[in-house]
Amino acid sequence: MTSVKLGIEKLRQKMKDSGIDYFLMTSSDFHASEYVGGYFKVTEFFSGCTSDNVTLIAGAEETKLWTDGRYFISAAKELDGSGIELMRMGEPGVPTAEEFLRKALAPGMTLAFDGRCVDAAAGCVFEGIADQCGASLKTDTDPAEAIWKERPALPSHPVFIVPDEIAGVSFAGKLADVRSRMKEEGASYFMLSKLDDINWLLNIRGNDVFCNPVALSYVFIGMDSFDLFIQDSELTDKFRAYAGENRIVLHPYDQLFDFLEAFDFHGNVMAEKSRISYRVLKTLEKKTEIVFCENPTEQKKAMKNPVEAENSRKYYLLDSVALCRFICWFKKNAGKEKITELSAAKHLDRLREEIPGYIELSFPTISAYGENAAMAHYAASAKSDKTVEDKGFLLVDSGGQYMGGTTDVTRTMAAGTLTDEMKRDFTLVAVSNLALLNARFLYGCTGKNLDTYARAPLWEYGINYNHGTGHGIGYILNVHEGPQNIRWKYSDGQKEAVIEKGMIVSDEPGIYIEGKYGIRTETILLAREDIRNEYGQFMCFEPLTYAPIDLAAIDTAYMQPKDIERLNNYHALVWEKISPYLEGEELEFLKNATRAI
Repeated sequence: MTSVKLGIEKLRQKMKDSGIDYFLMTSSDFHASEYVGGYFKVTEFFSGCTSDNVTLIAGAEETKLWTDGRYFISAAKELDGSGIELMRMGEPGVPTAEEFLRKALAPGMTLAFDGRCVDAAAGCVFEGIADQCGASLKTDTDPAEAIWKERPALPSHPVFIVPDEIAGVSFAGKLADVRSRMKEEGASYFMLSKLDDINWLLNIRGNDVFCNPVALSYVFIGMDSFDLFIQDSELTDKFRAYAGENRIVLHPYDQLFDFLEAFDFHGNVMAEKSRISYRVLKTLEKKTEIVFCENPTEQKKAMKNPVEAENSRKYYLLDSVALCRFICWFKKNAGKEKITELSAAKHLDRLREEIPGYIELSFPTISAYGENAAMAHYAASAKSDKTVEDKGFLLVDSGGQYMGGTTDVTRTMAAGTLTDEMKRDFTLVAVSNLALLNARFLYGCTGKNLDTYARAPLWEYGINYNHGTGHGIGYILNVHEGPQNIRWKYSDGQKEAVIEKGMIVSDEPGIYIEGKYGIRTETILLAREDIRNEYGQFMCFEPLTYAPIDLAAIDTAYMQPKDIERLNNYHALVWEKISPYLEGEELEFLKNATRAI
C-alpha cells in the first residue's frame, strides 16, 4: 500500500472513531496563505498532490481533490493510482466542493475541517451547507494529528527590519493610515491575519515560508494599542528594541485565541472575512460585533510608493541583466553541450545570487523542456530532469527576492528546430503579451477589462490558456499579491480590483499543448497615469522586465504591422536598458536578439 493510501486509511479510521463522515482539508495555513511552510502541507501528505490551491474531501468510501487549471496535468500524474479523484475546477460538468457536499451530506452526518486552516468566508459557506443538510460541523480537529508522524516543525526564523529609506513609509505612518480607516468604518479594533500585510505594515520580513519572506504572526490593533503574536524564536534583540520604541506589545504566537477570549472589548472589530480563519471569526463573534471590510493594508501595499517603485525599477533592471546573460549562455550552448532542466535552473540561480542585495529566490525556478512545459507550474526533479535537445522549447519562469524588490519573469527559448505550429503559437503568445503591455485604458478598469487585450489574439485562433493573465507582485514580499489581478473569469470570493497607479502586475499569456510543449512570455508591468483629457484619466503600463523575445521562434505571418512595431519598440528598449551592462559576446548576442524585424 502506498503512503498516500495508508494515510487515507488511517484518516478514515480516525473519522470513524470520531463520528466524522466527511473531512475537508485545504492547502492553506492559519493565515489563508497561498504558499505555506512544510508543517501546513496536509493536503500534500494525504494526496501526494503538490498543487498550491487544493481542497481535499475524504469520505468513508471516496476521496476527491479539487485544483485549478494551472495544475490539471501535474495533479493527474501525481494522483494516478492513489484512488483519489481529480476534480478539475471550473471545467464543464465538474461540481464544486460546495455542490458536492450539498449532495453528499445527509441528516445526522458530520462534516469536519480544521477551523484554523479554512478562511472565515469559506467556513461560513460550509457551515450553511451543513445546516441545510441537517448535518453537524466539527472544526476543532487537525486531520494530520497522530497520523503524520514525521511532520515538519512549525517554521521559525529570526525577523529582520526593513529600514524606512527602503520601505518608503515608516511603520508609524502606515499605522496612522490603518487607524484612519478604522475610524471611517466605525471600528475600535482591527484583526489582521494576512502574513504579507502584517510584515509590510511592520516593515519587517522573515523566512517562515520558502521564498516568501514573511514571519508567522497575528496583529490585533486598537486605537491606542498594537498587539503582535509571534514566536519568541523569531525575535532578535534589535526587533525587541524596535517593538519597544513603537509601543508594540509582544505575545507568543500560540496565545492569540486565549488573548481574544479574555480581552475586554469596547467597540466593534474590523476584519476581512476571507482573510481571517473560521476559528478567529467564531472567537470574535462570541465577544463583539464584526465590521467586515477589505484589509486597508492590502490596497496600500499593492500601490507601491515612490521609493518602492524606484527600487523595483532598479532591481528589475539588474534581474533582467542576469536573465539576458542566461539567455545568451543558453542560446550559445544548447545542442552543443549537455544542458538539462535542472542544470539550466542552477545556472540562472547562480547569476541572480551575484546581484548585490540578493536575498533568495522568489519561488523555485521553473525550468521545463518539451512536454514538461505544458504543465504551467512544473517542478523538475532528479527523476523527471530532461536533457535539452536541439529542437523544441525550454520555458524558464524565475525570480528573486532583493533588499529593494521582488522579481518574476518567464521567457521561452528555442533550443533548436521548431515546427510551424510551434512558431505560430510562440508568435501568438508574443503578440498577446505585447498587446497588454501597450494597453491604454481609462482609470477605473479592472483586470477583467484588461484581460481581453491578451486573450483576443489567441481567441481569434480558437486557443485559450487555463490560468489568469496577470497577478500582483509584492515588494520584498510574496511573488503573488492582491487585490489586483488580470483574468477574464472570477470565481466566488476572488476580488476584481481597479488597476491603480503604482500597482505591479504580471503579463503572462501562454499556450500549453499536453504531451508536446508549453509556451509562456511574462513581462512585469508597473501601472502609471497616462494622458488626462476631456474623456477622463487614461492609464498605461511601464515595463519593468527587459529581456528579448526569441526572434528565432517568431513567424511574422501571424503578426499585423502594429504587432511588429510593438516588438521592435520593446526590443529597442531592451537594448537601451541592458546594453550598458554587457560586453563582448554577451553584448553581441543582445544586439542580434533585439534587432528590428
